[in-house]
Amino acid sequence: VQLQASGGGLVQPGGSLRLSCAASGFTLDDYAIGWFRQAPGKEREFVAAISWTATTTSYADSVEGRFTISRDNAKNMVYLQMNSLKPEDTGVYYCAAGLGLLKTMVKSYNYWGQGTQVTVSS
Repeated sequence: VQLQASGGGLVQPGGSLRLSCAASGFTLDDYAIGWFRQAPGKEREFVAAISWTATTTSYADSVEGRFTISRDNAKNMVYLQMNSLKPEDTGVYYCAAGLGLLKTMVKSYNYWGQGTQVTVSS
């Protein structure tokens, strides 16, 4: 069972990035997927989540209206489109999978990817 996050990089303020999360060893069909981020010296925080049916999404207030989470269960992939990026969006972004309903807490997720670095700086 493995989750692989990718797509991070260095981007200027106002720019965009699209993160991808690929699952291997299991199918994402029954799992809610969340994106979290962790900045240096800070706790890991919730960014966005999507239900296994993709009918329900949730966003942190800080990214609402700028980020969009989506999934393609046929490809076993989840995405996070990040627009209008700000320096405070900098951090390591992790995708996570948890059985059942959409969830926003770190401890509710069973499987974690290794993270991808996002740096927003001019």
